[in-house]
Amino acid sequence: ITQSLVFLLLATLFSALTGLPWSLYNTFVIEEKHGFNQQTLGFFMKDAIKKFIVTQCILLPVSSLLLYIIKIGGDYFFIYAWLFTLAVSLVLVTIYADYIAPLFDKFTPLPEGKLKQEIEIMAKSIDFPLTKVYVVEGSKRSSHSNAYFYGFFKNKRIVLFDNLLEEYSVLNRDTWEESGMGPRNDGEGDNEEIKAKVKVNSFLCFFLFAVLIGQKELFAAFGFYDSHPTLIGLLIIFQFIFSPYNEVLSFCLTVLSRRFEFQADAFAKKLGKAKDLYSALIKLNKDNLGFPVSDWLFSMWHYSHPPLLERLQALENSKQD
Repeated sequence: ITQSLVFLLLATLFSALTGLPWSLYNTFVIEEKHGFNQQTLGFFMKDAIKKFIVTQCILLPVSSLLLYIIKIGGDYFFIYAWLFTLAVSLVLVTIYADYIAPLFDKFTPLPEGKLKQEIEIMAKSIDFPLTKVYVVEGSKRSSHSNAYFYGFFKNKRIVLFDNLLEEYSVLNRDTWEESGMGPRNDGEGDNEEIKAKVKVNSFLCFFLFAVLIGQKELFAAFGFYDSHPTLIGLLIIFQFIFSPYNEVLSFCLTVLSRRFEFQADAFAKKLGKAKDLYSALIKLNKDNLGFPVSDWLFSMWHYSHPPLLERLQALENSKQD
């Protein structure tokens, strides 16, 4: 296990170093050229080092426990490994916004005022279990604006980027929040169904791993003739053997994500906000220098969000009405 963790540390370090020039180019050339970058080189490097350290603090202990479970789990280790990964995922999703994200960005409660009052009224009107609304200091990194929510069951929280508050009217901000909350309110059954399918997929992957890990030919193909390290087996099977399957799965998840976006827009239409959402989509795309025209086949495969023109077309009839 110790050798595996050293290998994993060196592999992630190599990946971080080889990807650093591309990140620098994207931030200080492309983003800078279009006026979005707000970072200094010192801030960027400090942030990159901090991300690497936090990643290792999570990755190495989790990987060591997973390898240990596989080692002592016997014939049914794949069940225990699957349950362990589910538990880890649940914990990380629960603590990320409260304990991990604040290590990189400053989160503050949304001040009392009209915006907070309108969001709370809207959430209550659609039975959205909103508990807190935060503002994150995203402007110190980029001029791009965003918003998201997180949480489980009856404990949901909304996070707004500070530059979003500066650029958009209260009405359009409310419309964006409706767009985020809508599909989870109307489509909660679909959402739970997707979660169940993801869990089943994870179980099947671990089951197939248990079947294939004993095949010496797999290790021999990568030069491991005498030893069969578990970590190498995980990398070979999940990264190479499952590669075609992962591509298909990724496409299916993209289709579902686009479906949820259209559901969100439809929910805004249902609330009578089609016109406001129409204007907000155009403004957001313009402010973020989005290109509205996309090849339909490329966007269908790669874009988790529908292109702007498709969303506007879906809203246009209601807007005219």
